[in-house]
Amino acid sequence: MMSMADIQKMDLAGIDVKVSELRRELFNLRIKKKTTGIDKPHTIVNIRKGIARLLTVRTMKLEEMK
Repeated sequence: MMSMADIQKMDLAGIDVKVSELRRELFNLRIKKKTTGIDKPHTIVNIRKGIARLLTVRTMKLEEMK
C-alpha cells in the first residue's frame, strides 16, 4: 500500500487513475470472495483504506487550487 507521502507527490490525474484501478480490484475481490473465497480477506479493507487516502489527498489538492 502506498504511504501518504507517496500519494501527496502524485498529481490529480495520477490519483484518479489509481483510484479507478483500486476500485476495479476491489470489485474483483468482492466477486471472488462471494464465489470461491479469498485467502486474505483483510486485503479488501486495505484497498478501501487506500481509496480513502487517495480521495482525501485529492480533496486537499483541489482545495489548495481554489
